[in-house]
Amino acid sequence: MRIHFTGMAGAGMSAVALLMRDAGHEVSGSDEDVFPPMSTYVEGLGFPFHRRFDAANLPAELDVLVLGTSAKLGAEANPEVIAARARGVRVTTFAEMLGEATLGREVTVVAGSFGKSSCTALMAHILRQAGTDPGWMVGAISPSLPETGHWGAGQVVLEGDEYIVSGADRRSKFALYHPQHLLLTSLIHDHVNVFPTFADYEAPFLELLQGLPMSGLAMLREHPAIRAVTHHTKARVVWYDTAPCDGWFSRDVTFGETTSFVLVAPDGREIALRTQLLGAHNVENIVGVAAYLLERGLVSPDQLARALESFGGIRRRLDRLTAASIVPLIEGFGSSYEKARSAIEAMQLHYPDRPLIVVFEPHTFSWRSRDALSWYDTVFDGAAQVLMIPPPTHGAASHHQSTHEEIVARTAAAGVAVRGVTTADDVIAALSDLRGDEAVLLLSSGPLLGLPDSLPPVFDRLYGEAVAA
Repeated sequence: MRIHFTGMAGAGMSAVALLMRDAGHEVSGSDEDVFPPMSTYVEGLGFPFHRRFDAANLPAELDVLVLGTSAKLGAEANPEVIAARARGVRVTTFAEMLGEATLGREVTVVAGSFGKSSCTALMAHILRQAGTDPGWMVGAISPSLPETGHWGAGQVVLEGDEYIVSGADRRSKFALYHPQHLLLTSLIHDHVNVFPTFADYEAPFLELLQGLPMSGLAMLREHPAIRAVTHHTKARVVWYDTAPCDGWFSRDVTFGETTSFVLVAPDGREIALRTQLLGAHNVENIVGVAAYLLERGLVSPDQLARALESFGGIRRRLDRLTAASIVPLIEGFGSSYEKARSAIEAMQLHYPDRPLIVVFEPHTFSWRSRDALSWYDTVFDGAAQVLMIPPPTHGAASHHQSTHEEIVARTAAAGVAVRGVTTADDVIAALSDLRGDEAVLLLSSGPLLGLPDSLPPVFDRLYGEAVAA
């Protein structure tokens, strides 16, 4: 087939495009107003890729157009969609295409409110290092995987997003993936723009559990909300946690540049593990993935331990951006309250004696919604200062969009030293006279005014070890 992806620089879109190319199809794509790391990543994939939407981008012989879900794509008003429909070309979504393509494969879905990308990438990496050729789809870039999507052979590991398929299709994306097995990391209310109540948010996860076959494995994080829905599955249920439980758990955790801990199996076996990843949440992710792979007998303990030490994590998930600066400059992913708190807590855990400065951009609909303004009451607990970037405006009319001033005021009311900033120059100026004992976290799921690219050389120049000496 010839497949064109409108919105190619979406993380899931580009991963599915890669997977389909691996499966033997011809792929092209387009996107507008995109930013690193995905924009530069997609440009290097070897697809015909266009940086604006135009009917002329469509191949002469086109079988399917895959339309992304971002509001900025223009949906049915997009010129590529209009041209495809006029030619009688099928228009679909990446979730539909992925579900159809993997029908008949042994599918493991990694789902949950947070941890999906990290766990999916880690699982694929460990399986590869163990000598197998799994298929995978990860909605983020990992330096430990050759690409974000791969067709592979045999079983396939898919990041299962609970967000809706499209504006016209209100099903969660993972509802289309027909998994035999599930790793469920968390169940905490998110995406309030499409799931106004926790019951709304919980419903697709219940359906996901109900759809697992009796022969499948449901590896579930120990949590009251997940315990409450266990009866919805016929699959074999195994639990995991970072505290002792009746399943797999971690103990003796020692945090540092290399973090070590002991993984304890339900039968009492102990496996010593080490990781370069930062934060308690990454220990939690590792326990879940390790428990799943060992429970199914897909890898040995030795294969697991070796692969884990070489896993480089996920881009934007606590990446150190500087080479010489004595002030750590770290980029985290803050698309939800839990992800933002995990990143902040990881910084506090690994840099306990440094005042933490957070540069935050409220990019997702949840962060921008007045319905979730209460998130700002506690999310920055422990931070010495917050520099608040304005929220974007695309899709603002579709929900109760907060203003920049409202977000700053709510954060200040929580007792946080917060300052509104509007340009990259504002941020650079605010961070150009530090004492040298601070730590700085760039936190968003958006472009952050290009600061992940522009700020590191400034820090290396101002706070390099030679300068400090």
